[in-house]
Parts: sequence; structure tokens; C-alpha cells
Amino acid sequence: MGVYLNSKSPYLLYRREYASAYFVDKTGLIEEMLPLVELEEDRIEEEGLDRGKGQKYVCIMRPRRFGKTVMANMISSYFGKGADSSRIFGKLKIAGHVQFKEHLNKHNVIHIMFNEMPKNCRSYERYIERIERRLIWDLKNAYTDMEIREEDAVWDILNDIVEYKDGERFIFVFDEWDFIYHQDFVTEGDKNAFTRFLRDLLKDKAYVEMAYMTGILPIAKYSSGSELNMFFEYPMATKERYSGYFGFTDEEVDDLYQRYRKIQADPKITRKDLEIWYDGYQTASGKRLYNPRSVIGALSDDQLGSFWTSSGPYDEIYHYVKNDLADIKEEIALMMAGMLVQANIQEYASTSMELKTKDEIYSAMVVYGFLSYADGYVSIPNKELMDKFADMVRQRPTFGYMYRLAAESARMLEATKSGDTETMTEILERAHNTEDPLIRYSDESELSKVITFVYLQARETYDIRLEDRSGTGYVDYIFYPYRKEDDGIILELKVDDTVDRTLQQIKERRYASSFDGKLGEEPRCTGRILAVGITYARKDEKKRHACKVEVLRERLEGEGLLWH
Repeated sequence: MGVYLNSKSPYLLYRREYASAYFVDKTGLIEEMLPLVELEEDRIEEEGLDRGKGQKYVCIMRPRRFGKTVMANMISSYFGKGADSSRIFGKLKIAGHVQFKEHLNKHNVIHIMFNEMPKNCRSYERYIERIERRLIWDLKNAYTDMEIREEDAVWDILNDIVEYKDGERFIFVFDEWDFIYHQDFVTEGDKNAFTRFLRDLLKDKAYVEMAYMTGILPIAKYSSGSELNMFFEYPMATKERYSGYFGFTDEEVDDLYQRYRKIQADPKITRKDLEIWYDGYQTASGKRLYNPRSVIGALSDDQLGSFWTSSGPYDEIYHYVKNDLADIKEEIALMMAGMLVQANIQEYASTSMELKTKDEIYSAMVVYGFLSYADGYVSIPNKELMDKFADMVRQRPTFGYMYRLAAESARMLEATKSGDTETMTEILERAHNTEDPLIRYSDESELSKVITFVYLQARETYDIRLEDRSGTGYVDYIFYPYRKEDDGIILELKVDDTVDRTLQQIKERRYASSFDGKLGEEPRCTGRILAVGITYARKDEKKRHACKVEVLRERLEGEGLLWH
């Protein structure tokens, strides 16, 4: 047993996950790995077992915080000889597989977390020397009857083992394999050297029983030739296979929420909260996924919030959009309004150093998890990320009119709640007449972009839905308060119409019924329900706006519904 070879650490880490209150059984991934691992020929013939089939080099790419490390530890814990893991896996879904015992703790596993570095590391040489030194030390301790010299190449030593130890082979599990490429001290020459290291270690080697790697960016970024072309890559946006094992599905979150209700005597989070805050990612198969780290963090803390912590320049949204700000800001406005934006997403495009085009920018943001992609369109997946975009706009004057409108958004929300239509109109008039020409709108869709930013502050306290099904129609905007006792807001926009007819539409189509909740459920809002009409007189010479606020229902008292 060693640091890398048949290490106990993956088992200890996975056991910690297993013991947690919000553990999710993802051992179906192991079942998909089993056909990639060969069995002895006599056992195949005697018992009619599945032959090893398919390619044996798997690279799964996912954004940070999507469970890559947990899955790598799981695979190592199941296959590896480092620890007896039967007490855990015997209770999980994989235990029902016909080959479960055949492979459990029967393989040599070399598990390397490439995001670990030596102390005060400032060079690639020190980084790679540490890895090679530790792996050779493991092999020397495991094969004491062989002559293994520290100056030998790792692949030479492994080749000797497969030759002199009756074909003994190894499963390689590499977590965050592309970590070193992101470090400031690493040169282009260093990156090429690391790519060659992986090629020499893994490609066309008889001792490789299977190689499983996880990372963020495509291999194509780092392997311009044929160095690592033996790997099959599985990104989230464009490949269906392995989709359900990274991130939480609706069914898994349902189960986690039931556990949470049993643990917390007075739960502060609703099931709907988890959907609003952390859902919204989508795989190529159409399956919607939740950010797993965020879901577990919220349930463990009994508190909603952002668990998207910054860990370098690649986690800064502005890092992507700054080079194409003039062209991209309008589409960011659309996405922040809840709309979809067409994009041609190719994971390899995200690796461009310059990120010069919108498609390259959007590709990078999808790869890193800032945007969701489905059916040719990108969108902001959930409130957790919407808050990040809102923070970016509020903090960056380079966003021009979006920044200036966002600065007015707190005043706009307060004016709406107090029925101060004079202030509401003044903010809209100033936005239209003095700001960026791009928002000198002439129809309702362009007006809606302005509304998104003049109410940006409201996103902190409201789940804002655009063109949401409500009553007998679709309301332009509906503001569901996160705290039920706050005011609910229905906002309808019209061009070349009157505010009275706008408010009448809200009443006739019974938009406010959405706040009542479904049959048998509590109301989604117990505060006042406000109807807000905003119009723009396109045909009028002065292009005036008009606003009107009407209270449809006062605050709920007991069980009564006080509708006007």
C-alpha cells in the first residue's frame, strides 16, 4: 500500500461521504466501468461473464463542484486493494451486479490527485518530480523482489512489472488531471512536457487495465497532436453518457429534501427554494441537474445562499465578457431577463487563450458552469448564478446603462411598493431619454430589458419570473417573494396603450391566483398583492411613460383572502 498505489486515502474520503446525512448513491458509474476492466479468460468462458469491451480510456469533464473528486474516490475505493470497502459497497446499488464481488478490491489502482503540489512550489520540475518520486517509492515498496532504481522512468518500471509479474496490470484514476495547466508559473513548454508525461505513462501500455480521468477543459486544449488521442472525452453539454452521475437529479433532490425535513425540527428551506437556487443545468440527454455542492451546503446549513466560491481568474464571470463587452452586454441583459440566447457551443472553443468571439466566450462559461446549454441556446441556470451576474453588473461601470439602471433599482422597488408612480416614471423616462441608444425601445420586448435592470435589486428578495403561466394567460413579470409575508408583485407592460387597460388585463386573466399555491399547499405570498402597469407611448411625440400601482389584495389575515 502506498501514497498513490492502492492508497487508503480514497477509501477514507469516500467513507466520510458515505457517512454524511446527504450521501447519494452514484455507484451506477462503477457498473458502467466494469465492462472496461478485463477478467481472466477462463472465468469469462466458465461463468458466461461479460468480456471487457469498449475503450479503456475515459476522460469526464465537468465544472468545479460537480462531484468529480467524490466519483474518483468511489472508483478507487471499489476497485483498489488499499482497503476492504465491502462494508460500504455491500449496502449500495452496485452490490446487486453479477460481477460485484469479482472486482471488489481486486485491482491495483494508481490514484493521483493532480491538484496537490509540493510545499512552496514555483516550478513545473518540482511538481512533476514529486509525483514521479512518490510513485516510484510506492512501486519499490510493493515489489521488493524486483530491482527498481529511482533514476528509472516510471513507465519502464511498470513495463518490467507487467513482464516479470505474470501480466500484472493497473487501473489509473487521475483527478483534476489538468490542474497544472492553470498555474501561473507553468510555461507552454511545461504544459507540453506534462502532456508527454501522460502519453508516456498511459498510451499503448500493456500494464494499463483502465484509465479514468476527470478535469474541466477538453484534452484537445493540451494535446494538439496524437499524444492523448486514446481518450474518449465526455463533456456535460454534448455527450449523454455518464450524465446522471455528476450533479443531482430531481429525484435525488426529492430524497435529500425528505431527509432534511426529518433532520431539521424547524426547516427554513422549501423544496421550491432548492429548485430556484440550484437547479437549471442540463445534460445532452435533456436531464436537468442541480449543483450538488450547493444543495448539500444549503441543507447542511439550513440556509440558502451562494456556495460558488472564487478559486482563481477562471471563476470570475467578468474575466470572460470583458474582451467582448460591447457585443455581449445586450445578450447578458436578455439572459438576466430570463430569456435564452442562441449560441454555438463547442467545448474545444472554450480553450482559446483570447476568447475573441461570443461563441468562444459562451463555450467557456458553459464549461466552467456559469451558463447552462440546451438545444442551441445558453441561459443563466439559477438564482445562485443570477446573483453573480447581478453583482458583476452592479460593480462594473463598464456595463454602461445596465450599471446605471442597476444603481437605481433599489429606489425603483421601494417606489413600486409605496405606489410612488412619479418616481417610477421619472426613472424610466431618464433611462429611455438619456442612456444608451440601444435601449431607446419601440416595443414590449425591448422595454422588458430595461425593466430587468430597474428591478435588479428585487432579485435579492424575489423569484422573478418572465412570461410565467398564471391564471388564464401569461403575465409579463411576476415577483414571488422569498419571504411569504412580503408583497407579491404582478407587472404588465404595454406599448401604445393605457395603464388602466393594462391593469384590467391583470384582473381579467386572474394572474394573482398564482400566489395562492396549488390545492392543499400554503399560499406563496401572504403579504399584499400589487398590480403594476407600465406603458410607453411610442406614437406620442414626447414618448412618455406611464405607471400605475393598484393593491389587488391586502395582507392575509388568518385564512381569509382579501381580494379587491
